[in-house]
Amino acid sequence: MKKNNEMLSSLKWIFYVSRRFSRVDRKGRSKVTSFLASLGICFGVMTLITVISIMNGFQMSFIDSIMEVSSYHIRVSGLNAGTAGDFELYCKDNPYIKNAFAFYEAQSLMVGRNGKQSPALIRAVSDALLENDEGFKNEAKIWAGSGQLDSEEDILLGTELARKLSARSGGMVNLFALSGSNDVSLLSQDRQFKVKGLFRTGYADINASYAFISLKAGQKYFGKDAPLMYGIKLFNTEDDGKVIALLQKDFPSLAFESWKSYNRSFFGTLKIEKNMLMLLVFIIFIVVAVNIFNGMRRMVYEKREEISVLSALGARRDSIQFIFVMQGFLTGVRGAVPGLAAGLLLSVKMSGIFMIMSKIVYYFQVLFTSLVNPSAVSYVRENPMYLVYANIPPRIILSEVFMITVFGMFSALLASWSASRGVLKLTVAEVMRDE
Repeated sequence: MKKNNEMLSSLKWIFYVSRRFSRVDRKGRSKVTSFLASLGICFGVMTLITVISIMNGFQMSFIDSIMEVSSYHIRVSGLNAGTAGDFELYCKDNPYIKNAFAFYEAQSLMVGRNGKQSPALIRAVSDALLENDEGFKNEAKIWAGSGQLDSEEDILLGTELARKLSARSGGMVNLFALSGSNDVSLLSQDRQFKVKGLFRTGYADINASYAFISLKAGQKYFGKDAPLMYGIKLFNTEDDGKVIALLQKDFPSLAFESWKSYNRSFFGTLKIEKNMLMLLVFIIFIVVAVNIFNGMRRMVYEKREEISVLSALGARRDSIQFIFVMQGFLTGVRGAVPGLAAGLLLSVKMSGIFMIMSKIVYYFQVLFTSLVNPSAVSYVRENPMYLVYANIPPRIILSEVFMITVFGMFSALLASWSASRGVLKLTVAEVMRDE
């Protein structure tokens, strides 16, 4: 108990002296340096939290769309009519598996209005896909028409694919060229489909290349030997390895592929991009830490008289050093906490900020065009990409926010500790004699 009281008393006088050192400055330079250092940490934390949250929003939008619409959580191939029933029953009884959906796939060259063409991936799925697959429904939002594949001649198109084909809801498209088994004609004018609806996801490549038809249509047009595949949705996407191990044990003849390996190159690129961005923004903290280090070293030199007095009164060297470490820590806290609040606020309000930026850029373009070429002002339009960005909500990951905030404090703490290691290099007698 006595030791704890002594430690508490020591911390109290260290904190008191540290505050006095930061307030009492004959030349005023330390106060300005401390303020600028805190401001730098504030902007660094705010910028990094905002940028990472926006990037998480974009990346998770891509990843969610790919997993729910394109790759599924686990893809299963090697099935046939005899094993499909047993496999479906197994999936229903597995506690890790949420849903399992049969599908066929084929490559096609589609022809729309006025002979416009575009390559596409045609996937034959369950007739009531939107009703049975909640993940697909959330990611592939129906833009026009209906999402129900009521007949074999119905088809759903991505919005960008429909634009390339000049196709609308209710219009007709033809699968002019179609990959399939030997009993399927490569080229045909008779594979006519009615556009039942248009869908849009958070990933542009899916919107530009995917189309969905019913399972019956797939069996009819892809041929008898078209490979049957299953897409599995899990309750927890991180359980993919565990579920694949169980499936391989019970169905050794089938082939399984996780969403991680299926999209390895794309997800790897996203991870590298995020890491490089974090590295670049972390340079802000390095610059601020160098500023704190230089300012603290100057303060140690300017306070050598006070340090000598404290040493003469019996203060230990580590206690005197802790006074300056405490100043660095307070500088980090004064910068990191407001930066945290500002970063979270900007992340939450980012959709409105994108819209404000869109207006600012638009009116600047109008002003510039009116000065350079007044006749072209009527052709100036707002950039639609700002609207796209505004509709993608940022994703705030608490672990990353915590890491950024702690790193902001730690950079100031480390810099002050390094700068204060040289306290009392001169003896008390030398300092007093020089003065």
